[in-house]
Amino acid sequence: MHHTLRRLPQIQSLVTLPSMALLVEQYSHEEVVASLRSVIEQLRSDLLAEHPVDIPDFKSPSFAISIALDVERIRKPSLRPVINATGVIIHTNLGRAPLAHQAVVALQAASTGSSNLEFDLETGKRGSRHTHVEDLICRLTGAEAAVVVNNCAAAVMLGLMVTATGHSVVASRGELIEIGGAYRLPDVIVQSGATLREVGTTNKTRLSDYEHAIDDTTAVLLKSHTSNFQIIGFTSAPERSDLAELAKQHGVILMEDLGSGVLIDLSPYGMGDEPVVSDILKAGVDVVMFSGDKLLGGPQAGIIAGKREIIAKLKSHPLMRAVRVDKLSLAALEATLRLYLPPYNPVAEIPVLRMLAETVTAVEQRAKHLANDLGKLGPMEISVESSIARVGAGALPERDLESYTVSVKSDVHSPNALGALLRQNTPPIIGRIERDHLLLDMRTVADQDLPAIVSAFEGIVGA
Repeated sequence: MHHTLRRLPQIQSLVTLPSMALLVEQYSHEEVVASLRSVIEQLRSDLLAEHPVDIPDFKSPSFAISIALDVERIRKPSLRPVINATGVIIHTNLGRAPLAHQAVVALQAASTGSSNLEFDLETGKRGSRHTHVEDLICRLTGAEAAVVVNNCAAAVMLGLMVTATGHSVVASRGELIEIGGAYRLPDVIVQSGATLREVGTTNKTRLSDYEHAIDDTTAVLLKSHTSNFQIIGFTSAPERSDLAELAKQHGVILMEDLGSGVLIDLSPYGMGDEPVVSDILKAGVDVVMFSGDKLLGGPQAGIIAGKREIIAKLKSHPLMRAVRVDKLSLAALEATLRLYLPPYNPVAEIPVLRMLAETVTAVEQRAKHLANDLGKLGPMEISVESSIARVGAGALPERDLESYTVSVKSDVHSPNALGALLRQNTPPIIGRIERDHLLLDMRTVADQDLPAIVSAFEGIVGA
């Protein structure tokens, strides 16, 4: 083993090889050295562990090619577009809502030069970034005022810090949620400087529970969307309008953390149980928080809409600067919000809504099209199967969406190996594995994605 270890060259001697010198010119000295060091360290580690090792010919063209490929691999952007074939429409791990074309154009326009982010073009004086979307949000929701921060968690934290620090927040036990990333609403309430007062039980909370909990320390009645779970069976919760009347009687604020945000009625598409923001405000809720990158279909943002006096306090709070939204998100959000106004049809223009509303017949046709193309490639078992897709990202929990998948079973690769090869494709393709088959769900795949999927399988079959 020690004799073999002595065959491993010094990095400096490798760099002076003509083939490596060419790579240094093509890339950089630092990149080539880093790749060489990684190779030598791996060889040394394998030898010390007494693993079988083939010492490469360091002067060969094939070794130079392997170093070049490694440098190219490292140079690839870490954040890359992928094809989502999981069947989860708003997939948090895959970037949530894909943006509409108009939002992408607006984002690009705002990023290539200066903008009037905080400049009033009429007066020539300093302006406010909040003005770019506030009127749109108010028009779409009926709110008196609105402000946008960088995400919904920040919106809740800011809202509670402004309205409830040093006071108590009354919330139903059945709504004290935990969502992804260990985000726990009770912890957020405590971190805001407020005291949490839990009422009711997991499955039943009455109006009287809230009323009995209100005292001189109470500042906020907090209602929260349960996001990623449902309680069914023997349940009850007071109507928003009744909570609003109770809050008004006692001079406290009724606040709702909606999580996702629906601006239009989704009942024509079988999803009428998701509350519309305008209806929530009409019911008397003082302030509501919702996300920009879930069912709204825009960029990451936390939108706060409601009473003018409350929103004014949020805008002037010192925390606002820490959680304010950036110009790119504002540009994309404004463009997305405009798609909810005539002459646009948001269901046709916004990808998330389009995927939700697409007929299962159209999804099936896409699956058959892909299956037909994949069936021509080689030793694979291809079939089209009905399946269930999901909305995802804590929106419409347990809501089933009829869908179709293309099921692939390879004679050469296991499902896990096939999935790994698809993830290494450019662009990566992300499916799911069930019953020893790789499934590509067509509800989350666009027609324009199909050629890339076929090309990826051509490369796998031909390898």
